[in-house]
Amino acid sequence: MTVLIVTGASKGIGAKICIEAAKAGWACVVNFASDAEGAARVVATIEDAGGTAIALKADVANAQEIAAMFAEVDDKLGPVTGLVNNAGTMGSQGRVEDLDVARSRRLFEVNTLGPFICSKEALARMSKARGGNGGAIVNISSAAAKHGGGGSYVDYAASKGAVDTFTIGLAREQAAEGVRVNCIRPGAILTEITRAWMDNHPEYLESVVAHTPLGHPGTEEDIANAALFLLSSQAKYITGAILDVSGGWVCP
Repeated sequence: MTVLIVTGASKGIGAKICIEAAKAGWACVVNFASDAEGAARVVATIEDAGGTAIALKADVANAQEIAAMFAEVDDKLGPVTGLVNNAGTMGSQGRVEDLDVARSRRLFEVNTLGPFICSKEALARMSKARGGNGGAIVNISSAAAKHGGGGSYVDYAASKGAVDTFTIGLAREQAAEGVRVNCIRPGAILTEITRAWMDNHPEYLESVVAHTPLGHPGTEEDIANAALFLLSSQAKYITGAILDVSGGWVCP
């Protein structure tokens, strides 16, 4: 059985990745930190379509909780063969001189340290050096890692820039162990959260369109499709890649 853990999967991009991955034959672990009801809905959607899924609570910034989650996955589904580090949070959402240090510290714990903690546990099971059969890790970054988020969320952008660097370093470190590591940089994606934001800040959508050559925001499905490709054997010769799914907002 191919087992996939998606962190922060009770809604939005993480939920969509789980739903689409289950259709492709993955047994999915819907990780959540607080939204048990949302995670249960994702599991129900997958099971109603004939797929396999379980919901497990764990804070990605808590090493003990993550270790316990992976151990439970071992018992219920078997060793993980795919991991999507999707869980994330926003920071101060203002200029740096107005930084809320506590909120920014939590942001880096979740957005940057979290992928390290989750990957550590995954590698203990995937790495050929540890007796595993290999696997794939996909990190979810952000277009903000390239445009910097100046004036509104520099701390968030910096946390995602670190994810980009982590992807490259881990890919080179683990290639010989049969583990591929890649990254997706989403642009403006229509999720429940961004839709609510746009309802209250219509100027945001105008800004997105102005910065996006394709002229519109992306969808959760756009990111899920990219993630499934990078997890699949179709991407067997791809590691250390950072894929911009931003409608051209940021590109090399």
